[in-house]
Amino acid sequence: MTEDLISQIMENVIQGRVTRDDEGLDEGIVGQPGVSELVQEAIASGIKIEDIINQGLTKGMEVVGKKFEAKEYFIPDMLASAEAVGAGMEILEPHLTKSGIKSKGKIIVATVKGDLHDIGKNIVSILLRGAGYTVKDLGNDVDTQTIVAAVREEKPQFVGLSALLTSTMTNMGDVIQALGDNGLRDKVKVVIGGAPVSAEFAQSIGADGYGADGFKAVAVIESLASA
Repeated sequence: MTEDLISQIMENVIQGRVTRDDEGLDEGIVGQPGVSELVQEAIASGIKIEDIINQGLTKGMEVVGKKFEAKEYFIPDMLASAEAVGAGMEILEPHLTKSGIKSKGKIIVATVKGDLHDIGKNIVSILLRGAGYTVKDLGNDVDTQTIVAAVREEKPQFVGLSALLTSTMTNMGDVIQALGDNGLRDKVKVVIGGAPVSAEFAQSIGADGYGADGFKAVAVIESLASA
């Protein structure tokens, strides 16, 4: 029963199905439970929260990540799967504290000032929550001082910055500079990402890491966390 429910959660993440009303990549599955219903059933059945996350949600996204890298999946497919994981995590979050599961760390994420794009940031946030991190999402078009103030108040281990425009990605450097000016730079690791961003640019502004996509961003953060 446990293994069957977990595998169904994983499969529905791969299919990108949040509820029973959603279509998947395969035909004929509308009406069957989606991630939301399956996660609720798993909780009611007494399945461990960490197993639902690690063996169901996270494993499903690992498959999606491989399909994305192999160009079998595209951005809309990945976004649908990420939304399914997000829905599952929203249901699970009230149970995390009760189950005694400790966060791997806290990360603040934001799309920098002047940039309204947030799909990539949202995917990274969902993937990080699924990987066991506490995420504080400041939103998009966030000015430098707001990010600095959040770092001072929240005391995260990581800051994730996103930009989709060449005209706004320079603001990432401003954030790193401001963190240094406020005596906070040595207290956080900064990881950046977005379409125009590169590893070379990350190095040039003094970032600690660069994620080419959501999955790579999570891998970089995991690597920095264990360093």
